[in-house]
Amino acid sequence: MAPIASSPSMPVEVVFSARRRKTVDATVVDGVIRVRAPADIHPDELDRLVARLAGRLERRHRAATVDLQARAAALARRYGLPAPSSVVWAEQRSRWGSCRTDTGAVRVSSRLAAWPPWVLDYVLVHELAHLVVPDHSPAFHEIVDRYPRAERARGFLIAMSRGETDDDLAADGPCASPPPPS
Repeated sequence: MAPIASSPSMPVEVVFSARRRKTVDATVVDGVIRVRAPADIHPDELDRLVARLAGRLERRHRAATVDLQARAAALARRYGLPAPSSVVWAEQRSRWGSCRTDTGAVRVSSRLAAWPPWVLDYVLVHELAHLVVPDHSPAFHEIVDRYPRAERARGFLIAMSRGETDDDLAADGPCASPPPPS
């Protein structure tokens, strides 16, 4: 076993195996992220994989503490929007959120669990607004802009998009970017 390395919120322990040839995986065991890796893995590759796996597990851990359905219902009441039929975390790579206007189902990127709650609230309001106006017209943006931190949250999401790698860039979905300037 390698020494435990510090992570932003959970400790990480790397377990090397001579029997493991190619794969690296991670699980949470007693509050520690345990990463299992081949003994001959290059240290740079291990660092990259540990960062990605630990980040994903930490997001899942934080997401498990948020009651998305209750949060979305409260926002719907506060801003006069329809309540969604369901709200779930999802491993979305190209969008911050998505909404099925035919069923009322909302999916939210689990990456949002690591960020300030007002950013998550903005994405929820954005997706709930699609239950009223399915496109990104001025009428849609009038609804979303009822949320007092809408502009700030859009700026935050733009900044986070630019800080991610090309694989994670989230600015290509219709709900990922802010409206074009008027």
